Amino acid sequence: MSIYVGNLSYSVTQDDLNEVFGEYGTVKRVQVPTDRETGKPRGFAFVEMNSDEEEEAAIAALDGAEWMGRDLRVNKAKPREERPSGGSGGYNRSGGGGGGGWGGDRRGGGRRY
Repeated sequence: MSIYVGNLSYSVTQDDLNEVFGEYGTVKRVQVPTDRETGKPRGFAFVEMNSDEEEEAAIAALDGAEWMGRDLRVNKAKPREERPSGGSGGYNRSGGGGGGGWGGDRRGGGRRY
């Protein structure tokens, strides 16, 4: 199991999180994702602890707690969802059946943009 820690200060470090979560057990790993362009933390992190019991204790104690001037959101991390690749913007360019659409038959009344 992994713990999601949200609403973090943008100045938080792995050492800061190790210290706080270490009060509830042994911290195995801390991951603080950073912005690709700026290299600064994105305001959330993932923490793995030695046992489920330790993680449950940390979640119970820290969810909603104020730390570094912010109210933390701490819960079980959800599995990462697969995102479609290709940058299509979430819409179907094929026209999706009937009447043409983008790249469809231009002779038959399809939409033209």
